[in-house]
Amino acid sequence: MNSLGMATELRQGQKSEAARRNAGASPIGSSFYAGMRVLPPAQRRAMFEIYRFCRAVDDIADGRGDRRARLAELDGWRADVDALFTGAPPKRIRALLEPMLAFDLERDDFLSIIEGMEMDVRSDMRAPDYATLELYCDRVACAVGRLSVRVFGMQAQEGTALANHLGRALQLTNILRDLDEDAGTGRLYLPRQALHAAGISVTDPATVLEHPALRMACGIMVADARVHFAEARALMSRQPPRIVRAPRMMARVYEDILERLTARGWAPPRHPVHVRRGRLLFALAHEWLGQSRAVKAED
Repeated sequence: MNSLGMATELRQGQKSEAARRNAGASPIGSSFYAGMRVLPPAQRRAMFEIYRFCRAVDDIADGRGDRRARLAELDGWRADVDALFTGAPPKRIRALLEPMLAFDLERDDFLSIIEGMEMDVRSDMRAPDYATLELYCDRVACAVGRLSVRVFGMQAQEGTALANHLGRALQLTNILRDLDEDAGTGRLYLPRQALHAAGISVTDPATVLEHPALRMACGIMVADARVHFAEARALMSRQPPRIVRAPRMMARVYEDILERLTARGWAPPRHPVHVRRGRLLFALAHEWLGQSRAVKAED
């Protein structure tokens, strides 16, 4: 369950293991790829390398093998990140060296992503309290956002704020979209306080998803996500359009998913809601049109 622009692509229900192997962790064909198409080449390459790192550690978190073995694998990636920031990265992470230097990427953000994956490996999360969910979102979503806004060229204060709000908005949307998929692996990311507010006292994923009050618990999450989307839109409106094309496009696409989930409802059977190709193409065209207008205005 991960976020900003790329990490939202990491746990989609339609990704089978065969598709992963065939894709070779390539972003091509995803809405992430379409979103990054609006970036200049150097930024696009940097985002693809960040994406590949996220995919690699996410695949470990999503695995169903021995927990200790998966934690050891994540420790290996932590060592690789340390080596990257000493200037001697091993082959599998070497392509991140140029983006790290060019965009002043932070070591702590890469390590936060790994720590978020460790939260999933150590135990199957079930109805965490808000503090735990906030920490999880910060690690798996906002940390990716903090890397991304550096690549986009945002100033530190505004970039961090956008990463925090848009990262959480996308992550909460993911949680709501992937309820059934996550329940199939024994996970439930709906916070305990939202369940209690809805009168749900159990935390077994399958039982919660059959509960008649699920709509109320999900409604609380929808409201939180909308607040974060609104804050993100306000932040992006104050930035030069060329800097926020990619995050603005991803926000449009995932707000659409959130509203379609709400319109669908939460009672079973819940039909999957995915990125609509038409909506994706519309958002992409909108950003390209905006880019053309900006260039003409500068001329």
